Amino acid sequence: MTRIAILGSTGSIGRSTLKIVEAYPERFSIVTLAAGNNIDIAFEDAKRWKPKIISMATAEGAEQLRKKLKVAGLEKIEVSEGTAGTVKVATHPEVDFVVSAIVGVAGLEATYEAVKAGKTVGLANKECLVAAGELLTVEARRQAKPLLPIDSEHNAVHQCMRAGRMEEVERVWLTASGGPFLNTPKSQFAGITVQQALNHPTWKMGQRITIDSATLMNKGFEVIEACRLFNLPPSRVQVMVHPQSTIHSMVEFVDGSILAQLSVTDMRLPILYALTYPERIISDLRLDVGELKRLDFAEPDLDKFPCLRLAYQAAEAGGAKTIALNAADEVAVAAFLEGKIRFTDISRVIARVLDETLDRHPESIIEVLLVDGEARRAAQKVVQGTKVTSTGPALVR
Repeated sequence: MTRIAILGSTGSIGRSTLKIVEAYPERFSIVTLAAGNNIDIAFEDAKRWKPKIISMATAEGAEQLRKKLKVAGLEKIEVSEGTAGTVKVATHPEVDFVVSAIVGVAGLEATYEAVKAGKTVGLANKECLVAAGELLTVEARRQAKPLLPIDSEHNAVHQCMRAGRMEEVERVWLTASGGPFLNTPKSQFAGITVQQALNHPTWKMGQRITIDSATLMNKGFEVIEACRLFNLPPSRVQVMVHPQSTIHSMVEFVDGSILAQLSVTDMRLPILYALTYPERIISDLRLDVGELKRLDFAEPDLDKFPCLRLAYQAAEAGGAKTIALNAADEVAVAAFLEGKIRFTDISRVIARVLDETLDRHPESIIEVLLVDGEARRAAQKVVQGTKVTSTGPALVR
């Protein structure tokens, strides 16, 4: 029986994880949950799973949940809040496996503490590896525990790499759908609206990751993740645009062989893989190969999508540069969603912040968070100094 903690239990990865636990009750159980701000869902999960601890993002939310649990006769469930509560959820002594799925750096400290506590961690949070991957991977090696990727692309790489030794790997290929503006002329990018940018052709995701997909920054983050998870330099991690999103990633070996991982576009499959590794167990998540008609590939246009180029630059530098990349992107994307800057300003904000960020390598999570805060403040200043000129909506083809 694998005993699980979920950081981000009310989000899409958290919900998919709970579906897996429900489908395999003989293999998995829920011990603790970190539920964010959604009190109603947290209450329903507390009734259904009866965790030892459930943590809310704020003290106010925790108090509201305590009252609801008391009325329901479930006051024995411990309710915590904030970062300290999330750490308690991640490091509970009965937990074997931690699913890290809190968006942003909010789950960073808890994920690091889970690794330090000797837990096996399944990572669905890009920011943890982008901002603090150097620290996380060192600690995981010290604990002799795997960091198992849940992101579909890195999960696919992990699966392909089981076919050979690390020294036999030539390069990793990460596939990208290309987002909604793959075929939109660069001349129209300045007029892209929020509604257009949120209209992803393949995936239904949260707002920030959908915008990151539109700028290809999400793929840049994945390059950094792959470098850290698989100990590869950026030059050996390449992005390939693949609009069908059927192949999730590929690994090329030194003899020229290339292995590709194909599966249904359902996050339950990489979650199940991580939870059962190194086993594979039976599931009903099947890809109909007969429906595959064509597989297209193209190199990404770094002139149209400068965020990917900036991510490669940050990956080469590492340390504070990758922290600043993530922080500046989060601020810039939020500003775009609020109508404060244009779509094309997102990369400009990030570039300015990267230029202002000194090369250094934080040696603790506290230092990581300090650099993160500095970069966010720098990005806010750039946003405040940006004038938005309305050019009307872009014609997206």
